This record gives sequence, structure tokens and C-alpha cells, in this order.
Amino acid sequence: MTVQQYDGIGEAFEGFKALPITRYGEVPSVLELVGDVTGRSVLDLACGTGFYSRELKRRGAADVLGVDISSEMIAAARAIETRDPLGLRYEVGDVADLRPPERPFDLALGVQCLNYAATIAEMERMCANIHASLVPGGWFHVFAQKPDYAFDCASLESYGFRCEPTGEEIETGPRVRVTALLDPHPISIVGAAPRREVYEDALAKAGFRDVEWLPLRISEAGYAAYGEEFWADLLAHPPLELLRCRA
Repeated sequence: MTVQQYDGIGEAFEGFKALPITRYGEVPSVLELVGDVTGRSVLDLACGTGFYSRELKRRGAADVLGVDISSEMIAAARAIETRDPLGLRYEVGDVADLRPPERPFDLALGVQCLNYAATIAEMERMCANIHASLVPGGWFHVFAQKPDYAFDCASLESYGFRCEPTGEEIETGPRVRVTALLDPHPISIVGAAPRREVYEDALAKAGFRDVEWLPLRISEAGYAAYGEEFWADLLAHPPLELLRCRA
């Protein structure tokens, strides 16, 4: 479900970060969630073209490894690294088959990662592998579809996306089609919105603790650019949510 979708996108994926909900909601929320990374090692899972790998390295991370299942995404990330070297490492890999690193990481980031698990068993493997990749007490930060999103935001397209259920239900939850309204060619990706208990049970089984769900926030720059009224529908019916837990 995942590889074929992303292999055809390549560096066009970078355009996602310019859309209003991403630029003023996702990115500041994720960076606030991760916090200070000075001198720390980071495992960026489902890294795509390396946007967060680059951001965290620029913010002082000592070592960053980006992993993605799509070889085309990794090729695009490596091409950006070649043009603007930051000392980043990238590998093609499936989180469900992730090998324990020689040296565990201080923290891991999974932006739209666990929601691609097709089964509960696959999500459990993903969580177990991530746990095995972290130092004791290391943080795992997650950004994904809100588990109980009711698809009831009247004007989500105003924020650069269209989000709709496909009508299919898999073991983890409903399948969801998200379309980034990029100009001139929108890009659609099908994932899932796993139920809240699916996340929590898989994380607990892997050994994670202190699970905390956190809301999407809009940055001050977002309010300055669009005003409070523009964001009202999104914040009343947020389609995205964050989670953090400790190994």
C-alpha cells in the first residue's frame, strides 16, 4: 500500500510542507513536540525526502538517520543532502522489519508512519522495533491522523488538503484518502486512521510508557498570515493529532 504510492512522488513531496495546515500546523507542532535536540541522536522514521531530518540537524542534533520504505523518497533525500550537505544519513527500510542499531538513538520521530500498518500485528512489530532502537527512557514522537476524526470539517480544503474515508475498514481502523492540493497536480495517498486503542495497546506491548496524546496547534505565524477565523473550523474538528511516549 505504501511503497508504490510514494515511489511516484519523489521531490514533489517537499511541496506538502508549503500547504497552510502543514506549514502552520504540522511543522510547528512536531518541532515543539520534539523539543531541544542539541547533541542528541535522532531516528527519523518514514522520513520521506528528509524534511524533519534536515530541520532537526539544523537545530543541533548530533546524528540523524532517516529511514523510509520508498527508495525514490530516499533517493530524493540523498539528492538534497548532496546539494546541501548537513551530514545526514538515509536508508531504505521498512519499520516493520527494522534491525536494531549498533548504537541506540536518544529519540525517534514517526510522522505519518504507524498509520500505514495494515494489521495490528504489523503495528506491534513496528512499535517493538522502534522500542529496540531507543535508549532506555528515549522518547518516541508520533504525528498522524486523529484516531476518532469524524471527517466533519467543512472547509479542510481551505488549508490545502482533502481528507475522506475510502469506505474500507482494515484491522487497525478505517482507510483514509488524503489529497494534498498541490499546484498544478494534487497528490493523493491512502493510509489508515488506526483506532486509539490500537496505538496504545501496540505501544504498551512493545514496552513504551507515559503515552500522551496532544492536540495540533497553529503557530503565531499562522494566525498572523491568515487570522483566527480562518483556522476556526480546523481547530474545532482537527483531523490530525500528536502522541509521545517513552521507551
